[in-house]
Amino acid sequence: MPPVSTDRRAWATAAFVWLAIVLAVAVHQWHFWQHPALDTDVLALLPENEHEPEVSEATRRLADAASRQVFVLLGAADWATARAAAAAWRTGLAAGPSPLKPAAGLDTRTLESAVGFYRPWRDRLLTPAQRQQLARQPAAAWVQKALATLYQPAAGARLTDWATDPLGLWTGWWSERAADTRLRPRDQELWLSEGGREWIALPYEVSGRAFALDGNPVLGDALGRADAAARAVDPAVTLLRAGVPLHGEAAAVQANREINTIGWGSLAAVLLLVWLAFRSLRPIVLVALSLGIGVAAALSVTAWVFGQVHMITLVFGASLVGVAEDYGIHYFATRQGHPDVAPRSMMRQLLPGLALALATSVLAYLTLGLAPFPGLRQMAVFSAVGLAAAFLTAVCWFPWLDRGTVRPTRFAAAVAGSLAGWPRLRLTRRSLWGYAALLLVCGGGWWQLHTSDDIRQLQGSPAVLMQSQRDVGRLLGVPSPAQFYLVRGGSPEQVLEREEALKVRLDGLVHTGRVAGYRAVSDWVPSAQRQAADAALTARVEAEVVSAVNTQLGESLARAPFDTAPLTLERWFADPVSAPARDLWLGPVRGGVASVVMVRGLSDPALLPQLAAVADGLDGVRWVDKTAEISALLGRYRVAMTWLLLLGHVAVYAVLWWRLRHLAWRAALPAVIASGLAVAILGWMGQPFQLFTVLALVLLLGIGVDYGIFLLEHDGDPSAWLAVALGAASTWLSFGLLGLSATPALRAFGLTLLFGVLLVWMLAPMFRPPVSGRP
Repeated sequence: MPPVSTDRRAWATAAFVWLAIVLAVAVHQWHFWQHPALDTDVLALLPENEHEPEVSEATRRLADAASRQVFVLLGAADWATARAAAAAWRTGLAAGPSPLKPAAGLDTRTLESAVGFYRPWRDRLLTPAQRQQLARQPAAAWVQKALATLYQPAAGARLTDWATDPLGLWTGWWSERAADTRLRPRDQELWLSEGGREWIALPYEVSGRAFALDGNPVLGDALGRADAAARAVDPAVTLLRAGVPLHGEAAAVQANREINTIGWGSLAAVLLLVWLAFRSLRPIVLVALSLGIGVAAALSVTAWVFGQVHMITLVFGASLVGVAEDYGIHYFATRQGHPDVAPRSMMRQLLPGLALALATSVLAYLTLGLAPFPGLRQMAVFSAVGLAAAFLTAVCWFPWLDRGTVRPTRFAAAVAGSLAGWPRLRLTRRSLWGYAALLLVCGGGWWQLHTSDDIRQLQGSPAVLMQSQRDVGRLLGVPSPAQFYLVRGGSPEQVLEREEALKVRLDGLVHTGRVAGYRAVSDWVPSAQRQAADAALTARVEAEVVSAVNTQLGESLARAPFDTAPLTLERWFADPVSAPARDLWLGPVRGGVASVVMVRGLSDPALLPQLAAVADGLDGVRWVDKTAEISALLGRYRVAMTWLLLLGHVAVYAVLWWRLRHLAWRAALPAVIASGLAVAILGWMGQPFQLFTVLALVLLLGIGVDYGIFLLEHDGDPSAWLAVALGAASTWLSFGLLGLSATPALRAFGLTLLFGVLLVWMLAPMFRPPVSGRP
């Protein structure tokens, strides 16, 4: 069979194989969007603690506990206004569609049930203060107190009869447990008085999907409607909101807006450039086809590999449009410059350069996935697959679908002709002075550069919502899920004992008012050792008191009997009374059992070192500051990825040397210089140097080398310059729009590429060999 026929058959086979793959992607896309597996949780972007998985498990457990909770605080100048506004708020919420349902709150039945559960173990449930008083206070003082409560039973609130609690201890224990929240029942509401205002808490839970994927703020609309109804009662009412679903919806709305801005904006820019260059519908349709298949394949593979796709990955992937169109544009630009060459022959000539460009770009993208960040790995897979799919679409299908000619246009001629006037760098005395001045300017920018590894650069929630979240936390004294003590032991009993040792140290900070308190499972279920000691102490003092009271009154009063078996975790977990603190118990972990102790009222970051020092010397106790740990991890990977970037430049140069030999440095150096200049500009702008800046420089390496490859592979060919110019313009627009993102990390990524792509596009043609042909 003739070689031409064999080539044609191979090309046809590749086209049909790719068609089958694209059809499979289309089927997956149809199923995917029926029930889209999209994620907005910022924690999902972060790496797990591989050395201590229980830390990651604790963080996940604490986050899951609040994943569907929405809390609204309504404040007014007086109680009557607050009650009326709360009633109007509920009416307004019910007046329209809402995924919010009232959450269980404090009520009389809940309290009675809890009191009934703990009553058999009343004698072994003591506060630290009560324990000290029983050990140090003389029996005579307790006798006087017991007589006072016996003669005047209404003098103090009691939860039991006198014989069951002759010393009146149990009320104090419950009062300390109630300190877990500052809210108190009042007129069937949850009430708090603070700052000269009367506050009513409105706890809700999200039922069904927490937010819409179409960008509509479902929760925001429902809460806005309810807020308007409350303000109709009193315009001066204060409304605060908090809850993970609110941040999730804000992220979804923001992502939808940015996807439309970046994705559709860059697509429109690409298609406009294609129209101006070729003035034909066929190139527009085929380039758009390659982009659509690239994005669809990227989404399908990412969902298949990771199980779900993060919204930030979609925002980042929207900028893929500005890179994936290079293959189609390069093909049509070359077709326009060489109309006599058949499409398959043209693609065969372009294939080595296009494949090398794809390899360097995919290498740059996959480098992002070397860091152990699930979010970065998603972005890397999404981008690499999208580029490969766009490349295969152009290579396999364009020679078959492109049946016409590509007419020259004035716009294309002007762009292609501009290459002739582009300067080529030469080493002269005047140019050396210019290079020195440029280096001096860059040095000033590098000198002003500062680093930032704050985890909050991954969070793009509105400032108003963040402030409202902080205000709710401050008013309620809610502990932060990002800072806690991890307590480990060989058995549940040992964990409870170690919790109690930790709480002894924390009591010093509580008494001085530096923290409001703490939350621990051992608050509700003391260790068996502590229960036995407290029961013995209570029995001794109460026996003395009852005997003295009988002697003084001539009565035969008897102390009520108690359950001699200790309260166990098994019995506690089996009862609904454990629900508020159940999430603090992690249970079996590697090497034993673990729990979490949380700190309430932590508002001063200066206290963090003191809280960390509390754990010093306590076996099995470790202070966890997840915010600081992730920020430190970002810093370590910023340094590691910087070194990896340098190695990447070396690796890419090696690949270029294999193909271009002595011309390799001319393709590699523009990306190096553009990277240095872009970083200097960021320094002059006061922008921080962060991990996502380095990742953008990694991507710039792949993009910048592509331009050098195209120009050197087709030296002196104006159509190659047209392809580079159009590709650079669309890439610049795509990543420039990414600089508009409200997420600081994506904005830093976009700004770096905004400057870097422009600079490498300007520099690449300057490194062409001299006209004489000498390197």
